[in-house]
Amino acid sequence: MNFNVAVIPGDGIGPEIVTEAVKVLDAVAAKYGHKFDYTKILMGGCSIDECGVPLTDEAVAVAKASDAVLLGAVGGNVGNSRWYDVAPNLRPEAGLLKIRKDLELFANIRPAYLYNELKAACPIKDEIIGDQGFDMVIMRELTGGLYFGERKTEEIDGVMTAKDSLTYNEEEIRRIAKRGFDIAMKRRKKVTSVDKANVLDSSRLWRKVVEEVAKDYPEVTLEHML
Repeated sequence: MNFNVAVIPGDGIGPEIVTEAVKVLDAVAAKYGHKFDYTKILMGGCSIDECGVPLTDEAVAVAKASDAVLLGAVGGNVGNSRWYDVAPNLRPEAGLLKIRKDLELFANIRPAYLYNELKAACPIKDEIIGDQGFDMVIMRELTGGLYFGERKTEEIDGVMTAKDSLTYNEEEIRRIAKRGFDIAMKRRKKVTSVDKANVLDSSRLWRKVVEEVAKDYPEVTLEHML
């Protein structure tokens, strides 16, 4: 099978990581008879240097037309780099937020598994880990919330004040919740929803929508965690 892969080496250690990752993909292709065609696109500080913005619309179009996107890393040393002497929407990380939004990459799926050989290096106490270790999948919502809300810094009554808005709508919550429940159905059929419903309106809506989604998955046990 043939696959088109958009490759984003990015900044810092990113190019080094991506170079090795491409070698792994080529080994997979050789073993299983696939063919990967790579198209390099710029994102982050390198895109700022080349194009003046952290991610161009042309780069997004290439990513959308690809079967997959391979990303290294973006950004540099905040406060000690020319990439940060600009407006926030022109900094390297703004490219990361843009590609998430434009490609609707709303679900960050993070498997967490403790190998027995690495148990001694785990910061979690033995009495919490137990003999069985842990094997979980952590879902993080990526295109709503604090990172995508309105933000500004202004002087109010002679005092500099920064404001970041945390906003979620019910559809953004529902789609990440459904993804979590779908994964739980293939595993131990348990979902733990983490929120701050004792304080935040956004979390109270989060909890309400997650409970609505749970009704469609009667086999899955739902618990809430603050």
